Amino acid sequence: MSIFQALNDAIQTYLTPEQCLFIERAYKYANAAHSGVTRASGEPYITHPVAVAEILADMKLDHEAIAAALMHDVLEDTDITHEQMAKDFNPGVAELVEGVTKLDKFNFENREQAQAENIRKMLIAMSKDFRVMLIKLADRVHNMRTLGSLRLDKRRRIARETFEIFTPIAERLGLHNIKNELEKLAFKAQSPARYMVLDEAIKKARGNRKNFIQGICDEISNKLNKKGIDANVFGREKHLYSLYQKMRKKGCQFHDVMDVYAFRIIVKDLDTCYRVLGQMHHLYQPKLEHFKDYIAIPKSNSYQSLHTTLVTHHGVNIEVQIRTEDMDVVANQGIAAHWSYKEGKGNSNLTAQLQTRNWFQGLSESEDNTTNSLTLLENIKKELGNNEIHVLTPQGKVLVLPALATPVDFAYALHTKLGHRCKGAMVDNEYALLSEKLESGQTIRIITSAEPNPQAEWLNFVATHKARNNIRQYLRQQPSEVTIPKGRKLLKQALNKTNLTDIHQDNINKVIADHHLKDFNALLEEIGSGKLLSKVIARRLRGNADELTESPTKQASRQSAIKGTEDMMVSYANCCKPLPGDPIVAYTSPGRGLVVHLQNCHNVNNFKKEPDKYISVEWDMNFMDQYEYSADLDITMVNHKARLAKLFTIIGKSNANITDLKTTELADDLYAINITLTVINRIHLSRVMRQLKKLPSVRSIRRSNNKKIDKRDIISEIE
Repeated sequence: MSIFQALNDAIQTYLTPEQCLFIERAYKYANAAHSGVTRASGEPYITHPVAVAEILADMKLDHEAIAAALMHDVLEDTDITHEQMAKDFNPGVAELVEGVTKLDKFNFENREQAQAENIRKMLIAMSKDFRVMLIKLADRVHNMRTLGSLRLDKRRRIARETFEIFTPIAERLGLHNIKNELEKLAFKAQSPARYMVLDEAIKKARGNRKNFIQGICDEISNKLNKKGIDANVFGREKHLYSLYQKMRKKGCQFHDVMDVYAFRIIVKDLDTCYRVLGQMHHLYQPKLEHFKDYIAIPKSNSYQSLHTTLVTHHGVNIEVQIRTEDMDVVANQGIAAHWSYKEGKGNSNLTAQLQTRNWFQGLSESEDNTTNSLTLLENIKKELGNNEIHVLTPQGKVLVLPALATPVDFAYALHTKLGHRCKGAMVDNEYALLSEKLESGQTIRIITSAEPNPQAEWLNFVATHKARNNIRQYLRQQPSEVTIPKGRKLLKQALNKTNLTDIHQDNINKVIADHHLKDFNALLEEIGSGKLLSKVIARRLRGNADELTESPTKQASRQSAIKGTEDMMVSYANCCKPLPGDPIVAYTSPGRGLVVHLQNCHNVNNFKKEPDKYISVEWDMNFMDQYEYSADLDITMVNHKARLAKLFTIIGKSNANITDLKTTELADDLYAINITLTVINRIHLSRVMRQLKKLPSVRSIRRSNNKKIDKRDIISEIE
């Protein structure tokens, strides 16, 4: 019972004696079921479920959830059945355990399919009861804490899965403490050398920062005390993985991100939050472009706080978060906080709970009996990985959508019938393409048709699973006399300049056979009904018939910086040289594959007028910094002694390489220089440009549009 003692002490602080006895019985039940079994570390297996239960006890979850955590591996690893557990305890506990249990007893073609089915099953269970995912997340936390006894390749695989699935879910549920720990542990497992270097750097910097943080806390507290405001002020260090992400995003060094300090001010009530905000802006200089009011517009996971960035008297940037005590509980524990509230106290968050439940239920809805589990998993990963935007209806209602959402996503988020009848949209009172990506703060009005008319083309750009699912469900109900012509039209557009008559019959037969279809019309019907994407089928039809079928044991597809283009030929237009982060559009070209342009490139000026010729594409954020790209800069500078050498030195220190250089004399000692660099993304290029602008000899710098340099234009621009 010594293993159980710490958990027992924790639950007795908030549960009744009867509930504690219920949990103790669950412990004995699980201990007997796992008797004689050890973990990879050599410890008795029961130590794992007890540790999971302790994590949930820290959240003050109810006795059923704690009991289910203790028994969460019993159904999977022993002969005990769901019915027996329901009889021995109660149906509620058995359902929780069943929801967490993996599908290891089923046979899958590969690990990816098993993972997809497991995630689908958990989401279905979670849409009924959030506690399923809380148990699973606690299970993942303890597994991550004890990864050291596993092989390196297995540690990295588990870390990757944690980053892709579990940390985004924790964030969506508002479980920031769990999210931060999972990120840190996954980072350590995936990149141990980087973790060690950064951890050591933080430890060295910690001593110098302590006095500064305490000094700022004292200044803030003194200011608030003078105004009679009761508040608790905390200075905190940024999380290790958060620092690493900021370094990668900004392309800067450790000392640059460590110059930003974070503080939290906790007060009693909502009105005081805004009083404190006013005092902070009076005490220090505010940077208004960094102010966010998440109290007026909470995040979808019910997070509320005021965020402001200030410049102290020392010239140092500090980030300040202001919130009430209840908001602080929700900020740290998210959905789990609602179980620790007394009756009636958490009612203000019921809407957020319902929104989150509906969101997960939408993710888990089965599209049909033949849904590809791997496709579902990729859709879930995509939506989990998206940040949020806040857009408005014409009546002023705020709607939270994932980043990259379109007017079609907006329409379906409001109502399925509105999505079905959507035929156009106005964004901020201007007509917009249905594929246009929305931004926070925009007001969207949907233009509707008299009858429903969803288009299969929408599947190429919608960002939410709900929109994608509803479009497919509608299309599948259409008769073949509608879907076959539509499928033929879509396939012709996807094939671009390649005619159907030019496709080798062996390729057509191979694609038909691989999809278990009767004939070519059945293939067209699948495309027209949205079950198959025309761009994917077109790519396979143009390929080599012997290489169309992927072997289950084949290595993963070649990674690409453009979403959905794995194993496709992708080229980047020389006329505009797009970089990751730029708004882009693409078209297919014989011999060059998918050619990517900037949306404002002069060579694709007509793409909005002729959208059928172009494909909506977007960068894959997972590969934003893994490849190098060419970029051109037009620089005008005075050619003083050694100035050009200084310019080259700055470019080198910015981790960019010069691949080409052209100079044009404009006037005495004034030169126009066109430099071709290799950088990793748009942010990297911006950082290089900022550094070059600091040179006194540089008169102007801009990203090149690859047009011929005109001396008169440049000189007039400088003047």
